[in-house]
Amino acid sequence: MALNTPHKPTLSDRWQDEARRVARGVRLRVLGHTLKNNGGYLSQACSSAEILATLYTGVMKLGPSQAPPVPLPFPGSPGPHTPQCFTGALYNGPRAPDLDRFLFSPAHYALPLYATLIEVGRLAPEALDQFNQDGSTVEMIGAEHSPGMETTTGSLSQALSQAGGVALARRLRGETGRVWVFMSDGELQEGQTWEAFAALIFYKLDNLGVYVDANGQQCDGRTETVMGVEPIRERLEAFGARVVEVDGHNPDSLAAAAATHPRGQGQPLVVLGRTDPCRGIELLRSRAPKLHYLRLKNDEERKAYQEAFARLQQEVR
Repeated sequence: MALNTPHKPTLSDRWQDEARRVARGVRLRVLGHTLKNNGGYLSQACSSAEILATLYTGVMKLGPSQAPPVPLPFPGSPGPHTPQCFTGALYNGPRAPDLDRFLFSPAHYALPLYATLIEVGRLAPEALDQFNQDGSTVEMIGAEHSPGMETTTGSLSQALSQAGGVALARRLRGETGRVWVFMSDGELQEGQTWEAFAALIFYKLDNLGVYVDANGQQCDGRTETVMGVEPIRERLEAFGARVVEVDGHNPDSLAAAAATHPRGQGQPLVVLGRTDPCRGIELLRSRAPKLHYLRLKNDEERKAYQEAFARLQQEVR
């Protein structure tokens, strides 16, 4: 199950090829981690891999990482007596007027985010050895100090609300960089999501873009059987957002949605990526509709997933 070194892209790499490579690497790393630790948020990696890969390789304008490849221990809660505090945003580069900011909303997707950071060279592979360990910032449910995360969010659309404030402040300062948010469609069950969108539209925050992993899943099963959120596109458009619905596993379509978003029209962008929570790991479908967290049941199932890992490893090579 060894997978120890991230790919170092060259100038000759097409970003689309790099995005697809990163996405395959994300699935492989998360599956390997799941096998090693007898549990993991695997379906989230399957559905979001291309979205996260495209954001980091083809959409967001970021500077080089400002953080150590192997994360530092948790420095303590932010406050006047802990000046050594830091946020995981350092892995997304420095803050600058012309650079983008990234807020990550569904904190239980932390493992796929860490895997993405490793694949794009912003985080060391050894960082996953600290995953969910006491005193580590590489948390199972990410917080503001976790790699790649700027704020503590949960999965209640808190990042969307916070991003609205950041986007408004950036506009008032005359900054040209955008604010990007990654969220899951399950968050559309939350009232705070719709309050946040109401504010984004009211303040005409067209410097903000949202990528939604619309995989039709939430912790208790299919979203449609727990509390339906469809029609997502029509609901968001009714609020006043500009919505582009795409195949969430197609880097070209995902990036084109952002590239064609006009500034000056006062509409936040929502890229609704329709995804498959079992993409790349067909064996996972046997767990449907309960896909939220995979914990291996017995030796037979472990062997089946080890075989799936070996097949996926061949594809990555």
